[in-house]
Formats: sequence, C-alpha cells, structure tokens
Amino acid sequence: MADDTASAKDDFPQIDEALAERIRGIDDDEATQRASALRQGLADYDLDDEDFGILDLASEDPDAIVYLPALPVLAIVGRPNVGKSALVNRIIGRREAVVQDTPGVTRDRVNYKAEWADRSFTIVDTGGWEPDAKGINASVAAQAEIAIDLADAVLFVVDATVGATSTDEHVVRMLRATRKPVILVGNKVDDVHQEPDAAALWSLGLGEPWPVSAVHGRGVADLLDHVLTILPEISAVAKEEVGGPRRVAILGKPNVGKSSLLNKTAGEERVVVNEMAGTTRDPVDEQIELGGKFWRFVDTAGIRRRVNLSQGADFYATLRTSAALEKAEVAVVVIDVSAPISVQDLKIVDLVLESGRALVLAYNKWDLLDDERRVYLEREIEQDLSHVSWAPRVNISAKTGRHLEKLVPALELALASWDTRIPTGKFNALLAELTQEHPHPVRGGKQPRILFGTQAASRPPTFVLFTTGFLDPQYRRFITRRLREIFGFEGSPINVNMRVREKRKRT
Repeated sequence: MADDTASAKDDFPQIDEALAERIRGIDDDEATQRASALRQGLADYDLDDEDFGILDLASEDPDAIVYLPALPVLAIVGRPNVGKSALVNRIIGRREAVVQDTPGVTRDRVNYKAEWADRSFTIVDTGGWEPDAKGINASVAAQAEIAIDLADAVLFVVDATVGATSTDEHVVRMLRATRKPVILVGNKVDDVHQEPDAAALWSLGLGEPWPVSAVHGRGVADLLDHVLTILPEISAVAKEEVGGPRRVAILGKPNVGKSSLLNKTAGEERVVVNEMAGTTRDPVDEQIELGGKFWRFVDTAGIRRRVNLSQGADFYATLRTSAALEKAEVAVVVIDVSAPISVQDLKIVDLVLESGRALVLAYNKWDLLDDERRVYLEREIEQDLSHVSWAPRVNISAKTGRHLEKLVPALELALASWDTRIPTGKFNALLAELTQEHPHPVRGGKQPRILFGTQAASRPPTFVLFTTGFLDPQYRRFITRRLREIFGFEGSPINVNMRVREKRKRT
C-alpha cells in the first residue's frame, strides 16, 4: 500500500529540523546495535517463514538493491459474454470488474491482485472482444497476443452452455502456437446436469475442461488449486530487468504531446505526430542520448476515456500501456496545461502509483499558457495532485523544446529516490523518535506498538513494520511523510506495509 497517496490532511505537525538533524547524524554503529536488540526482541512473537524471509533482507548497506519477487501473472481470455468478469470477481473475492449482459463492457482496470491458498498472483483481465465482421481474426489475434505476452499462464474461458464457436477455435489456434500453459474453463455450469456441456469442450484440443459457475462459485476452488500447480512461484515475464539504459515510459491521455516529446528528445521524427488524438498505437522503444546519458524511452498509446476502452485498437493500446509501465522504471506523465486537469490525467497518475514506478510530472504546452490560465492551473495542481506533490515537476513545450534540458535532472532525481535504501539501524532509530514524539492513539483500550521495522525492498522503497496491532492509515502516512522530510524520496512512491504479530504463548 502506498500510504502517501491519500489526500487527507493528517493532524501531525511539520517536522522539527532538530529531529531531522539528529536522525541524519546518528552514529551508524550505535544504530546497528539498537536495531539488532530490537530484532532479537521479535523472538518473543509468533513469526512465520515469510516474516523470517523479510527479516533476512534487513541491511545496513545503503547501496543494496533488493527486489520483492515479481508475482506470477494469469491472463483471462475469451470472447464477449462468456463470464470472464464474473470469474475475475469470484477469484479476487470482490466486485471490481464490471459485469453486465452487454458484451465488451468497458473496465477501468485490467490488472488485479489475487490470493489463493496463501499464494498471491496477478490477474490480467483482457476484457470482452468487440470483433467486427470485417476484421474478426485481426481483433482476436491482437487481444490474445497481448494477453499471452503479459502472462505466465492463460485461463481460456468458454461458455459451456453455448459450446465452442468459430471465434473460440480461432483463439485456440493462437494459444497452441505459444509455449504458455493454457487452462480451459467451461463457465456457466451451474449444476451437475450441465457438466456434459463442459465435457464437450474436449473437442477444442486443449486438454481437460474445468467446469465452473463463476456466478455461484461452483468448481472455482478446484480450478484455483489447479492454477497454482501451473503458475510459477515467481513470474518469468514480470521479472525486473537489471542493467542497461534506464527505462522511461511516457504516459498521458491522447494528444497531450507524448510523441512530440519523444521526437524532440530524439532530435528527429521517430513517431508519427497527428492532430487526431490517439494516432500512436503501440509503444515504440527508442534508445536516446540525453544529458550525456543513454535512456530507453517508450512512447505509449494514449489512454482513452472509459467509453472507448473496449473498442478495437484503443483497448489494446491500454493493455500495451500497462505492459510498457511494467517494463519501465520511471514514468513521465505528460499533462496538457492548456486544458483543465481531467479525471483521465488523475487515473494515469494513479496507474503509475499502483505500478510502484518512479514519477515525473511534465506540464506540456507551457508556451500556450496565459496569466489567467496559470492561476487556475496552480489551483488545480494544489487540489487534484497534492497526493503526488513529491514528484519532480518540469514545465516544458515538447513542440518548441522549451526547458527539455530540465527533464534529465528530474529523471535522475526520481530514479535515485526509487533506488534509495535506508539502513535498518537508522530506520529503527527514526521509528523510535517518531513514536516517542507522537505515540499511536489508543484504540479499543490498546495502543499498538511498532516492534521493528526494515526496508524490505527498493524500486520502489518498501518498508515493513512488525507491530502489536493495526496502525491507523493516517499514522502510516505520518511515518511516510517523515521519511520524505528526512531522506528525500523525491519522485518515488513509498510503500509502508504492516505485519501484526502476537506474543508467543509460553507453555
């Protein structure tokens, strides 16, 4: 959870500079000894194997780069109205994917986190296809290709009551050509009398069909048990790439100037620029020299309004944008200052926050700004983007090249923050100072205590707190804010997670 994404104001005073200086000046050996004593104190508490794995990541080396394991990815594919969204909702245990009888209903998100039998994985919901009579094969191929590219395994959902259609058979040909494991699901098998409908799907040649009822939950547990035997523990497709030029995704709604920005930084026409919004379809990887360094830029298709997401290439472009963001290390979100900040702009920023990537905000078309619009813009930024006030900001004109030289320092600052690691000793010294300065409020007659803290990962900085009780969200934001005030983290989201543990019962 990125606790600093909340917009609510918390009742904690601004940092005392004396405290900041004290934390920065703590003797490293003393901090290490104190952290070691706190770590030993955890022996009195019930810890599991995952806890010990996190504790093993504790380090005093500020240059250590540690990644949390990439979750395995399961793609759900199928033609419209076979019940993919209902199955997604059943698997993740909450109603997030939109479910309607209309084929191809649009969704805001395509990625969901799921958990089954103490294992976590990511679901990629590929949405319903809207194939037209002219290009059904092309549409199906594009959809299946993207889903497969992003996945460690594929759930292919078929409506068992309808049986295999020609569209289903086309997808099967696509799936057979891949090396990805495919699990065939016969949905809408609501009772034992309909199981022969699922058995008929053996004809598709993908092995045993798994009969389920996504609406009623019938057979889903058995299906998930089987899925876990197929999915790897750590994703083979979402793993981090290490080394080489730092990877930059250029994001923004259509026609904000993403392609112009890439062309201007490259010094030549690499991407077609058209006044018609959304002319860019696929991410275009370009290695560019900028500020004396090489960078790998990815120009992504604009994220469309919800109503258009499922229609043809625009829906595929959104999936590709998610894929590009997964492969990037830092995202430049381009915002057109000549128009009010929109819901689309905010959704794109939230997409970056969810991905855990570093963030730079590029306010484009600055040369078109008059004094009146500037006043309104600053007010919009303060109101709508206060939750990312930590992100470096550059005011540019991609068309004229104005202030593009400021982009590199902003990228370097964001990436340095994204890479930052706080030594365990100093982090625990900070926690001790903070809890002494502002103890957590008493809840239900008990006051939660922080037993120990460690930075479990960088890229993005991820902190884990071992506690005796649940910490209020505003208290976690208080810790996050103090981390920013003392150690910077400009341009990087910060995740603060908790592991609530009880004292071991003495026998």
